[in-house]
Amino acid sequence: MLFVAESAKAKIGEIRQSEGFGDDFFVRVSVTSGGCSGLTYQMDFDNESRPNDQVFEDNGVKIVTDLKSFLYLCNTTLEFSGGLNGKGFYFNNPNAARTCGCGESFAV
Repeated sequence: MLFVAESAKAKIGEIRQSEGFGDDFFVRVSVTSGGCSGLTYQMDFDNESRPNDQVFEDNGVKIVTDLKSFLYLCNTTLEFSGGLNGKGFYFNNPNAARTCGCGESFAV
């Protein structure tokens, strides 16, 4: 399961409204090679399903990932932090053994 914190839900709603994304758009997250620690997160809005998509809905937000990425993201919570010291969107991933200083990449 993938989870969406209240803070992320609110920001996703703001972006959805400002960018004009309809109800057919969902949040797509994935994990790719790269970054200081070896793996990095990617997040975008999408409206096209792909083979092997894993689909979850939490807190009223539909979140989709590919099967390979789900192996790294299982039980992860998408969060948002704003303000002067805010990180923006970030992933609270219990599977990450270590993360880099900037929080953009991780290792398992």
